[in-house]
Amino acid sequence: MRAQAVDHLSLLPLYAAAGTAVLVLLADLLVARRAVTIGALAVGGLATVAGAIVTGSRAGTFCDPNGGACSWVPSPLAATAAVVFAALTVGVLALSVPSLRLGTAPVGEFCFLLAASMTGGVVVAYAGDLITLIVGLETLTLPLYLLVGLRRFAPGERVTTSAASASVTFFLISVISTAIALLGAALNYAATGALHFDRLIEGAGVTAPVATVGVALLVIGLAFKVAAVPLHAWAPPTYEGSPLPVAAYLSTASKLGGVLALAAVVTRLDAATLTAFLAVVTMTVGNLVALRQTRMVRLLAWSSIAQAGYILAPLALGADGLEAAAAYAVFFVVLEFIAFGVIAALRPPGADGGDIASYRGAARRSPWLGAALVLALAGLAGLPPGLAGLFAKVTIVDALIDGGQTWLAVVVALNAVIALAYYVRVAALLYAGPPRVGIAVADPTLLEAALHPRLPVTRPTAAALITAAAAAVVLGFAPQLLFDALS
Repeated sequence: MRAQAVDHLSLLPLYAAAGTAVLVLLADLLVARRAVTIGALAVGGLATVAGAIVTGSRAGTFCDPNGGACSWVPSPLAATAAVVFAALTVGVLALSVPSLRLGTAPVGEFCFLLAASMTGGVVVAYAGDLITLIVGLETLTLPLYLLVGLRRFAPGERVTTSAASASVTFFLISVISTAIALLGAALNYAATGALHFDRLIEGAGVTAPVATVGVALLVIGLAFKVAAVPLHAWAPPTYEGSPLPVAAYLSTASKLGGVLALAAVVTRLDAATLTAFLAVVTMTVGNLVALRQTRMVRLLAWSSIAQAGYILAPLALGADGLEAAAAYAVFFVVLEFIAFGVIAALRPPGADGGDIASYRGAARRSPWLGAALVLALAGLAGLPPGLAGLFAKVTIVDALIDGGQTWLAVVVALNAVIALAYYVRVAALLYAGPPRVGIAVADPTLLEAALHPRLPVTRPTAAALITAAAAAVVLGFAPQLLFDALS
């Protein structure tokens, strides 16, 4: 038997990500200092970014000596996704620093779980077969079950059930979705004998119905991960019950992993009808329900469901829509991270997202944070000054029209109009004056400042928001940089 050659340079992003998890674990065990543990994760995340850039588009590894199909496949899309996963990990860590300083969660466990999740994201990005993909997706998701409910309560503090309920809900739904995806992969393998993406084929003859059912179950199982309607019910309560930085990671990195997994399947197998159906109902239901939300995190949760529908729309074209979907996903996660980051900065450490009404006048009290949130909301709506979001929507509409799916492009445009209502409502509320009260107040502005004091923004949070906002502005004025990276 010939030994299989392994290209270790191609595995550099995986080594960096997995090494980060080990480094964080050792730092917490041997040094047990908060700054050292946080620094280890930050350095490891940046090393993963560097590893993905250095690897680029090298040849794959863990390949079949006879057929050449590989289980680890570097590509421009994989490198870009790995960079985004690592950058999001470092950004979420920065948002978590104020809470970690207060001791709301054990630092070592939090950083280790975040590093392990980043490792799973890197595996998903480079996966070349269904087994590697599902293992990577579960490695990305499993630590999040704990992160959602991870909290240290002070003596005498009342233990709330929201975080525990969100964690259990997320766990149960994810287990069910994984079982469905595995069953679909098994049926497809039984019908076609293929696991590597390069060899995925449609079923033929008597095995065709089995393969068709397998593809449908695989798509449905992976659609749970992106919270596609009607497989979305877990997302709003899970986001609401999670700490704000963890909710930011769920709505960005976790969703990106699900999108990559789904794209790997639907771009190689015929699932156009099912994907188009999921896209239409996801964007429509997400936008309509978001109109009725009064809680900020739930509004962003339903908004992210609608955004998942926009990402799924070009995937109905198969491989022809992959670049448009990937570009939109990157634009979305940057803007979504800014939105959650600003909310975390405006709220006290450890607090939830609060009611939308509590953000009234927030941009008047914190002009830079308000401007960043408006940039994110405008981008998600596809309006200036959020040029990144505008180019993202134009990209998918153009791809759908070129692919002969004009009706789906019209649905995307109509949903973008519906979404304007709640994005503009929140943006306008940020600059609204104090509400009128029934009694005379000498200085309403002073009263508002007393009721809603301006909170200091920590340096790590400020650095993460400035970096993300700068990335959104650069991508808005030069979107070709992203398209060049993906191609």
